[in-house]
Order: sequence, then C-alpha cells, then structure tokens
Amino acid sequence: MKAACCFGVALCLLGPRLTTAQEAGSGVDLRATVTAQAVGSSELTEAPRSGAPMAAGAHIVVYPTIKLDEHWFVTGAVQLVTRPYYYADLSAAGYGAEGELLQATLNYSRVSQKGTLLVRAGEMSTAFGSFLLRYDDAENPLVNVPMEYGYYYSPVSILGVAGAQIDATRGKWDGRIQFANSSPANPRSLFVHDQYGNWAGGAGYTIRQGFRIGISGYRGPYLDRHYAYFFPGEVSPSKLPAHALGLDANWAHGHTAAYAEVQRFVMPYTVIPTLRELVGYGEIRQVLSPRWFVADRYGQSSNHIVASTRSFETSAAFRPDRLQLLKIGYEFEHYSSGSERQNNILGFQLVTTLHRSAAW
Repeated sequence: MKAACCFGVALCLLGPRLTTAQEAGSGVDLRATVTAQAVGSSELTEAPRSGAPMAAGAHIVVYPTIKLDEHWFVTGAVQLVTRPYYYADLSAAGYGAEGELLQATLNYSRVSQKGTLLVRAGEMSTAFGSFLLRYDDAENPLVNVPMEYGYYYSPVSILGVAGAQIDATRGKWDGRIQFANSSPANPRSLFVHDQYGNWAGGAGYTIRQGFRIGISGYRGPYLDRHYAYFFPGEVSPSKLPAHALGLDANWAHGHTAAYAEVQRFVMPYTVIPTLRELVGYGEIRQVLSPRWFVADRYGQSSNHIVASTRSFETSAAFRPDRLQLLKIGYEFEHYSSGSERQNNILGFQLVTTLHRSAAW
C-alpha cells in the first residue's frame, strides 16, 4: 500500500538502532546513495552536445532523518547530480553539477490496530503515480527511469513541490491527498512568481499480500510565464489547469516482482492545440541468486502533437557486497517520426549505500 510504504520508508530510514530510539523517544539517522555512472550513446555525439560517444556522471542523494519523539520526526532528501546524467539530457548541451532539495518535511505519525496516519508538511514528492517510491538508484532495478518521469518538461517531475499531505491506511485500503504550490509537471520554488495551488492524491486496495492496485490524479495550473512552452498571446497560466489520471499495480511473489502504470495527461493551451498524452510502462524484476538479478521495462507514449515513442530497457545487476550494486543496462528507443527514428543507449552504474544512526 502506497501510504503504508511511505510510512514504512520513514521508519526504515530510522534504522535498526532507532528501534531503541522509539523507546528512548528520539534519534537521528543518515543514509546516502552514491552512484558512479558511464553511458554510451550516439546522442552524445550529435548537436548541440557534439561530444564524445561516452560520458561519465555521478549522483549522490543524502537522506537525513531526525526522530523527535514517538509521533514527530523530520525527514529530508538532498541530491547532487552531474550533467549529463539522465538519459533525457544526453542530447542537451553543457556540463556541470547541480544540487537540489528533493524533500524536507515535518511529519506526524500515529499507528493503531485499525490503521496508520501520516501527516507531512514541507517540500515533498508529488502524490501522483507510484514510481517515485523507487526513484533511488539502489531501489530502481534499471539504469533509466520510466519515460513519463523526469526533471524538466516531463508530465511528472522528480523534483519536489511545497505543500502538505495526509496518508492513511485502514485494512486493505490506503489513500493520500496533497495540496501543493505548483504542478507535478512544473514544480516551482516558493520564492518565484506564477505559483498556483494544485491538488494531487490517490487510493489503493491490496487484493492479497503482494498484490496491490491503485489510482491517482492531479489537477491545477501548470504553466509559468518563463516556461519554454508558454507562447506569446497565451492567456494567464492560472486559467489553464492541467489534469492527469493514472492507474498503477504492483505484484510480488517469491523472487519475482512486477510494476505497471498507465497515465493520461491533458495540458491545455489556447494559442496551440491542447496536449493530450497517454503514457504507460510495465516492469519486471527476477532475482536469480542472492547476488544476481535481471530486470526489464517496456514503455510507450503517444499524443497528437509530437512523435510517439516506444522504449525497451533491460539490465543485469550484481551485488559484490551488501553495500554495493553494479548494474549494466541497454535501452532501445524508437520514434514514429523524425530524421533519427531510433536510439541505443548502454549504461553502467556502481551504486554504493551508506548508513549511520544514533539513538538517545
């Protein structure tokens, strides 16, 4: 259950030693994921990047957690990422590194025999969709992310939004509702113009242990006046609310786990046709032994404005020890139009996880 997973992630971040911290009333936990990456693709050689066919990158995410007492705790997620790193940025010009605050929330939790309640306020991931629970490189079994998820100009951004959220579970049901300062398609800082309230949320039902289905959605203005696709003559962004609807499912049994999402996005305009896009992916992971697993993901998107896209990614992963994970992946993309109809990407990742905690 998504809400239970969110609550469980927060508790897992506290670590084994913080089980005692719960009894003592407070504690601190610090977890980090450090990724070294190498990517090979013909996209790197084409304009405007026009570079070498291989590129190295790094991605560091730090997750601090401070437990204040039995019910209150503070969580965060801060990342440093080089450019290019994400597959969507391979054809963009420029090199560098950027730090970003992904999450910083004050949380209140309560657990009873009837269910759980988690209330959060601050900077957080959108409540739409399900992949962001597996965004960390140590959790994502492949090198790339599903095509609808990204950073800028994606239907669902990995960047956080500022707002408040309530997650709750009762029996086999879970639900969440979030109010934020901007859209999941265009997260905005609290210190800039063109902030507009957005609603997001979802619900799910666990059919049996390991098998859950869910639904989610969001609605609210998504454009700002400096947005790349805000064209001259367009009406005020506040008058153009976007909306999205998504279905998701996950299933796990033994050494096999599968995930799927289908999402429909409507991004309204007046000076150009409204963008309507249907996107979905299916993913499966198979553990072969305690050290080896393989994974595959197929994705497809279509709309009436730009080319439709299909992608297939496969990977094999090996664990040298309990702290490290080595992933080797290949992705094939096919576009329905354009001079370049297909793209091949080979990626390598070495992921290291670090963990320290203390209780008092």
